[in-house]
This record gives sequence, C-alpha cells and structure tokens, in this order.
Amino acid sequence: MIFENALEFRDILPGGGVLIGLDVGSKTIGTAFCDADWTFASPADLIKRSKFSKDKIALAAAIATRPTKGIVIGLPLNMDGSEGPRSQSSRAFARNIADMGFPILLRDERWSTQAVERDMIAADMSRAKRSEKIDSGAAAFILQGAIDALTS
Repeated sequence: MIFENALEFRDILPGGGVLIGLDVGSKTIGTAFCDADWTFASPADLIKRSKFSKDKIALAAAIATRPTKGIVIGLPLNMDGSEGPRSQSSRAFARNIADMGFPILLRDERWSTQAVERDMIAADMSRAKRSEKIDSGAAAFILQGAIDALTS
C-alpha cells in the first residue's frame, strides 16, 4: 500500500519498526535507515541506478540487512506544491516496488538536498566527498522528517 498521509502509514505499523528512506534520483538512489523506535535516521549505502530490475534487486539486498517494516520515499514536489516529472518518476518507482510487500509512505522532500548540502559545506566537507554522500544524506533527512511526523 502506498500512503501520503503519515498518520495512516503509522496506523498500519502499530509496533513501529525499522524503516528505510529513499531519495530516488535518475542516477542514484540514496538510502537511509531509522531505528525501530523511530528516533533517528542514519544515511546508508548509495545504489547506482541501472535497469529497474537491477535497482530492485539492490534495494532488496539493502532491505535484507535490517528487519525493515516499511519504506519512505521522497516525493520531489515543485516549490508551489505541484507535481512535475520528478514527482511522477518517484510515484512510478513506488508503484513498481509495491509488490515487495512493504507499506510505502511518499514524503515531501522539498529542500532536502539543499539542507544536507548546506550542512556538509558548514562541516567543511570537500566537493568530492559531498557528491558521494549527498543522496544518502538527503534520504536520511527525508526519513527523519517522516519519523518526526510519525511520532508527533
């Protein structure tokens, strides 16, 4: 099932559990996981995009590393809240992985990458290091926003 409402998503997972957050891009998929109590999100591995079937296998392998109960996918809305091609792509990705059997929450991700990059620059991280960590950092930012909404 695919949700856009955090409360409906929470209701389907009454016991909490580990969630994986995804920042789905055209070249990579940033991943992050949260703890089972929905306290904090941490960046995880980066999945390099190729054919969807290979992407799905890589995602399944990432999920298999933890007792995952649900998936949070960033929904890249335009600044006015409307949806564009990137949003449609994220929705299609969610539909295509729905058969994995996990509830999926689509979460507004406006400003996620910019917020993470700003923090990385403030930490004096090199441009090369930022480019390899930005997508998983954005996934953690998206997931943290989701778990904050789920627990408030």
